[in-house]
Amino acid sequence: MEKSSTLNSTLIAPCGMNCSICLGFLREKNKCEGCNSKSENKPNSCKKCIIKNCELLKETDSKFCYDCSKYPCKRLKQLDKRYRTKYAMSMIENLNFIKTSGINAFLANESVRWKCHTCDGYICVHRGFCLKCHPKKSITS
Repeated sequence: MEKSSTLNSTLIAPCGMNCSICLGFLREKNKCEGCNSKSENKPNSCKKCIIKNCELLKETDSKFCYDCSKYPCKRLKQLDKRYRTKYAMSMIENLNFIKTSGINAFLANESVRWKCHTCDGYICVHRGFCLKCHPKKSITS
């Protein structure tokens, strides 16, 4: 299935991860359809995700962690630290942006930030380059 070049709000995970730029979503084999997908094609780590399966998250109106009374919880802080350190991306910043500016503004921002200017695909957050055309292009903040 060809991935659309337009970002979709259903591909934004409760933790603030943009699944459109995740290696699991972008790879050719054994593709994941995103954290919010009901598909069985998700990696086991995603199926068992503490954040996605959080009981408190189920009680929120938005289904995003920023609506939780424990936001940001220890698990989200750990995930955020790992992504800031390894991938120059913050889940907490993403969630705060969504909360203050809305999902559509976030999607527009992400579309610009992660767009591959060579092929119109998206830069993989985990690899730092586009998996479609492979230019070793760095992301712009």
